[in-house]
Amino acid sequence: MANESRIPSRSEVKPQDTWDLSKLYPNDGAWAKSLEEYETLTGRIPGFRGTLGKSAETLADYLDFSRDLGLLEERLGAYSSLRQTEDEGDNAAQTMSGRFVMAEAKSLAAASWDTPEIQAIPEADMRAFLQHPRIADYSIYLKKLLRYKPYILSEREERIIALHAEGENVPSETFSVLTNVDFDFGELDTPEGRRPLSQSLWSVFMEHPDRELRRLAYQQFYQQFETHKTTLAALYSGSVKNDVIHARVRGYPSALAEALFPDNVPQSVYDNLVSTVNANLAPLHRYYGLRKKALKLDELRHYDVYVPLAPRAATRTTWDEAVNLVAAALEPLGSEYVDTLRSGLLGRWADRYENKGKRSGAFSSGSYTGDPYILINYKEDSIRDIFTMAHEGGHSMHSWYSAASNPFMHYGYTIFEAEVASTFNEELLFRQLNKTADSRELRLYLLSKRADDILATLYRQTMFAEFEKRTHELEESGDPLTAELLRSEYRALQEKYFGPEMVFEPESDLEGLRIPHFYNAFYVYKYATGISAALALADRVLGGGAKEREDYFAFLKSGGSRFPIDSLKLAGVDMSSPAPVEKACQAFGRIVDELEGLLKG
Repeated sequence: MANESRIPSRSEVKPQDTWDLSKLYPNDGAWAKSLEEYETLTGRIPGFRGTLGKSAETLADYLDFSRDLGLLEERLGAYSSLRQTEDEGDNAAQTMSGRFVMAEAKSLAAASWDTPEIQAIPEADMRAFLQHPRIADYSIYLKKLLRYKPYILSEREERIIALHAEGENVPSETFSVLTNVDFDFGELDTPEGRRPLSQSLWSVFMEHPDRELRRLAYQQFYQQFETHKTTLAALYSGSVKNDVIHARVRGYPSALAEALFPDNVPQSVYDNLVSTVNANLAPLHRYYGLRKKALKLDELRHYDVYVPLAPRAATRTTWDEAVNLVAAALEPLGSEYVDTLRSGLLGRWADRYENKGKRSGAFSSGSYTGDPYILINYKEDSIRDIFTMAHEGGHSMHSWYSAASNPFMHYGYTIFEAEVASTFNEELLFRQLNKTADSRELRLYLLSKRADDILATLYRQTMFAEFEKRTHELEESGDPLTAELLRSEYRALQEKYFGPEMVFEPESDLEGLRIPHFYNAFYVYKYATGISAALALADRVLGGGAKEREDYFAFLKSGGSRFPIDSLKLAGVDMSSPAPVEKACQAFGRIVDELEGLLKG
């Protein structure tokens, strides 16, 4: 099927090439019946109001009920969501998703009183409640909930904040509509004919071997941002203002402090990331110098940084062969991990190939009751897709261990931790394939791909994180975020990170006004810390023995039972120290060394 030139409809896909959702529900009819049960249970929520602080037993009664309702809600949501991704044009799946979203919204509204009521329980009473045997499985959940108590306002004030919540999304939503719908980037003449330029096709043009086409596409693309620069700056400024106001209203010392609070991440972790990467820019600058030389350019321009240094290696790998390659790379993790993942990938965890209407890209979707499902659009001629399999397999095994090792109320791990397990698998696969590569062409491709991946995840995301910190500090100090100021701040960062080999265009600093992640403030740093932890753990596990491997499993099994810094310490990595980031920069430097040696050969 993977070799067919025609994209099949969903009904034409072989069952063994699709995921098996029966652990969630055997069919849509069973799901619909379960949704009715969920709606009935939602009707019982108000009956618990006013009882939570009476005794440990009454609190436990509600937590038991909330756990069961949550399990049901997760099952319903997982099934309807996965069904919709199979074919996003399928009316039945769309209807299911819509019905679930409406039912979930009613349930959330009905339970909006429970968190304030729990937080209102006197501290002495709560300390006693936490000693009760029936509260044991909820102690971590309650302790995390109670951390927010200093930042919870009166009922009236909370209602005002809730009423403003929808309006706070206006800058992000307007940015998305403006850049994805209203912007017209036009068309360009290419060697393949006249082609449209768009947000989604931007990377295709930037990777094109024709340098003049890259230059024209770059200028034409950024002309739209130049035309709307004042509007874009106003939208981003509005988003930053929302962050700062929200933090001040709740009493956090800064917007960054509020963003870090849920994961209990000290600001020193954020600051260490930025300062350590800043101190280790030399390998990055050397890479850009190597890129300039390899592409035989007199000047390295901003539109030259994404074109591949090496052509895609001509290989063909079936699904089963890819599973075997991933399994071989992950052998240091032992038989339970490898056999479980192999069985899932060869079985029915994964929805393997493209079909009409199927969601693009890839993801892993774990739940407490179902399998840790993987959506992928696997192509046999793409080595990158083998890495995607390893990456999503890392997420799925993280979910598998978390669900198997924790009560439902605290099995879910954070985004801070999520990228560690997936990137760890990618690193082991890279090392295995690089070691066994049987041609210069394949090694060159693997090394250049890995260099670009680490650059994008470690250096680029840290540059973004530094920009976000700076813009919020400017707003907090009373400096208006004009288009000129935002461009000036971003240009300074570009010059610092890209180094002396880069020649920028007048419009290059407009990049700072087109990054969607900036509307979800202080999120991107987690990609950089995640890859830093993963690279350090790869060194530790491959260079160690049984203890180092078991330490890594302790991290995978911790789920949401600890805050992320603490769970990573179980694995043997201290992200409160600059050491993992320093080692990640050194790992990038070693890849640049190998790449340079290979290009000379």
